[in-house]
Amino acid sequence: MSPHDASAPAPAPTATAATPEPFLSARDLTKEYVTRGGRGLRPPVRRFLAVDGVSLDVPTGQTLSIVGESGSGKSTTARIIAHLLDPTSGTFALKGEDMTHAKGAALREFRRQVQVVFQDPASSLNPRHTVEQIISAPLRYQGITTPGGHGQLVRDLLDRVGLNPDHAQRYPAQFSGGQCQRIGIARALAVSPGLIVCDEAVSALDVTVQARVIALLRDLQRERGLSYVFIAHDLAVVRQLSDRVAVMSSGKVVEEGTRDDVFERPQHPYTRSLLDAVPRIDPEWDRRRQAARAAAGLDTTAIETAGGSAA
Repeated sequence: MSPHDASAPAPAPTATAATPEPFLSARDLTKEYVTRGGRGLRPPVRRFLAVDGVSLDVPTGQTLSIVGESGSGKSTTARIIAHLLDPTSGTFALKGEDMTHAKGAALREFRRQVQVVFQDPASSLNPRHTVEQIISAPLRYQGITTPGGHGQLVRDLLDRVGLNPDHAQRYPAQFSGGQCQRIGIARALAVSPGLIVCDEAVSALDVTVQARVIALLRDLQRERGLSYVFIAHDLAVVRQLSDRVAVMSSGKVVEEGTRDDVFERPQHPYTRSLLDAVPRIDPEWDRRRQAARAAAGLDTTAIETAGGSAA
């Protein structure tokens, strides 16, 4: 089998004693795009499945990371479960209630419960609005009033994400990329969601700022019991933040499991190829992973890594 053969999708996840009940679940999601090109009266039609039969569970209070190369379908999947994109087929449910075709009050409540932090922190913020206007926008959309007004809540949120509350009247252009991402996180927190979808939320940040934002996300999860769907291609970041990991290739989930199972005992050739492509400087890490593979009866063919050891 080729390392990139994704013809055998992972089975749909099932709840176990060690895994909390899902806050959000998706079953058999597909997203098909149709393109028309060529010449003449009947141009050819091409169909492309960006998401192909994806089933996922997001455990309550935990982080599910979805990883894969560019074009794997991970961001499209994230947009579907955030209700930003309609699936071609399949369903997704919030705390057991089907929300695939939610309208009106049900959709409004879904948008309160599920918030998104986007990849590019600057472009996801309206440059014409002050920070206070940006963070309070979800409150206005939901019709939520707070004691002391929105201004006090905005100041409290800015303080919680590590920004100066006195800067609430500034504009996005007056902040760094990392600070803009913190503003985006504060905006997501404003309506007290249960789930935040982080679509490549730290990939545009430098390593130092990235580490601080990850630490903030972990702290907020402990404090508020948040669930995260974390979309990323950086496996080092995924390892730090995840409870469970789903690996996508060509629109399918080819492997899904706990963080340690996926990183230490990968079952699918595509997952192994992703891990083997990661530069490492810790030879001991490679030795431990090779021993774990051998114990599981998996292929232990030596592959030279950046650390100079066999993976």
